[in-house]
Amino acid sequence: MKILVDGDACPVKDIIVKVAKEFKIDVVIFIDTSHIYSDDYSVVVTVDKGADSVDIALINKTQPGDIVVTQDYGLATMVLSKKGYAINNHGLIYTNENIDALLMQRYIGQKLRKSGVKTHNPRKRTSEDNSKFEAQFRYLCAKAIK
Repeated sequence: MKILVDGDACPVKDIIVKVAKEFKIDVVIFIDTSHIYSDDYSVVVTVDKGADSVDIALINKTQPGDIVVTQDYGLATMVLSKKGYAINNHGLIYTNENIDALLMQRYIGQKLRKSGVKTHNPRKRTSEDNSKFEAQFRYLCAKAIK
């Protein structure tokens, strides 16, 4: 079991590493060549900057029971199909019960934006967001270890 991180735009890498050390779980962070990241615990995999190259590399390394941190609903869907666990950086745990609705919301949002409807930008990240992520991530790590 390991933790795989879609690291390009992930604001919680430090929390992931802190919790992973406590649980003694290996961490692999995937980034493309336009990003730089290193820490003393994680393995960092750098891939080409092509469309979905990080997602493809990450899903190819995913095994049953692994935890994946991603904001990408499509990637989360593939993780679930491989019997892994997936969570986003706000602490939402993706499940077989909620992923279809999330994909539908994404689709509708894309259709609205293409038709010219303005959608709001995501709100600024808060310390409460970090706390919620950490609590849910700890829960998921404990569940995955069992």
